[in-house]
Amino acid sequence: MGSEGHLKLPVLDFTKEDLKPGTSSWLFACKNVRQALEDHGCFVIEYNKASDELQDGVFGALKELFDLPTETKMKNKYEGQPLKGYVGQHPKLPLHESLGIYEGTTLEGIQNFANQMWPIGNDQFCKYVHEFAKVAEELDQMVARMIFESYGVEKYCDSYIESTSYLLRLLNNRAPKENESSLGFVCHTDKSFTTILHQNHINALVVETKDGKWIDVDFSSPTAFVVVAGDALMAWSNDRIQSPNHKVVMSGKETRYSMGLFAFNRGILQVPEELVDDEHPLQYKPFNHLGLLNFTYVSSMKDYCGV
Repeated sequence: MGSEGHLKLPVLDFTKEDLKPGTSSWLFACKNVRQALEDHGCFVIEYNKASDELQDGVFGALKELFDLPTETKMKNKYEGQPLKGYVGQHPKLPLHESLGIYEGTTLEGIQNFANQMWPIGNDQFCKYVHEFAKVAEELDQMVARMIFESYGVEKYCDSYIESTSYLLRLLNNRAPKENESSLGFVCHTDKSFTTILHQNHINALVVETKDGKWIDVDFSSPTAFVVVAGDALMAWSNDRIQSPNHKVVMSGKETRYSMGLFAFNRGILQVPEELVDDEHPLQYKPFNHLGLLNFTYVSSMKDYCGV
């Protein structure tokens, strides 16, 4: 599937300078982040904190993980935590397999996961995945700070970040065989506040624009990440930002390995009063973000906590 016309997501460069709050480059980036999210709900970000060695290590670790027997991977379960564990072997999605690491930016969370997968754990896997997760977490928190600041509500940002927990999902999409559907993952929106995605060199992510066109997302460069607004950010922003539909469509002969870091708030999220006015009347009641995970995928944010 080609994208319609030559539509492209905005690409923001975070490699040029050391972005520090208060600097002119930071303020410029805040404005661009808000614009990109309000226009598209997602954007590509160039961020060069993951070295070549880390890239090679983490994608090697993912290959090793997905080469494990299916029954081993199916041990990846979290009691009472829907959508967090192993997903795969689904007749309608034969190309997709993924696993989840709860508290996925902590060494302890990653080690607990590795101990489920390997009899004596896997130090190398833990080292690379933890190092990568810290890079993605740093990027996510920088973007969150920019979002809060761009709306003039930075005073709420620290408490948001302090109560954020992360789910790291490790994803594998194999190439379709002849006469097999190319759908790598179904069309959906994320339930997170924000999602940070990174992949190997195989492009397959497709994002829907507000007017119903589909954009092929190119983030095959080793320094490219994608930031996606989730349903919780849509509600928090009082619909200024929409969480975009996206899906995975595979082509070619190679396996796509990717990682998604999903930010979830452990508390109650609510629309800041500063984002409610005559032009933007309140759309959402305060909501329990983790409770949203127990809410079915077919329902919408409006059903969950709409005014």
